Amino acid sequence: MADLKRWDPFRELTDFRDTVDRMFDRRAIRPFRLLSWENGDGAFPVDLAETDDAIVVTASLPGVKAEGVQVSVTGNQLSIKGETKTETEKKEANYYRQERYYGTFQRTLALPARVEAENADASFEDGVLRLELPKAADVKAKTIEVKPRKTIEAPAS
Repeated sequence: MADLKRWDPFRELTDFRDTVDRMFDRRAIRPFRLLSWENGDGAFPVDLAETDDAIVVTASLPGVKAEGVQVSVTGNQLSIKGETKTETEKKEANYYRQERYYGTFQRTLALPARVEAENADASFEDGVLRLELPKAADVKAKTIEVKPRKTIEAPAS
């Protein structure tokens, strides 16, 4: 009898309402928006991979110039900040739709291992930022050789 739960029809309605609310959330309506207009929080796509020796991060930052990107590592947190600027301001145009974003953005990611930030390699080409962050020496996997134990045989009596 301890495994029985009382059925609550209103719980199912509440779950449905929460699902509909999530469906109309701003991020759900505009999932492909590069950046948020309101507060500059970045939603740009990032790939984070781990090899034996390094953490590799690839971020897509279309329309951003290399001078507009700042990368920092604090502890196990990686921060990518940037800024895009308008080329020219068009006062005569009446916009019906404006999806390109101009302003600042930032995204912070937790790294899966400690890294040596001073030895990091960063490159930026065609709107793609690539970071290679070498793992700290004490984090890298070490191979320990297993040696067979020598047995001593007793003389036969």
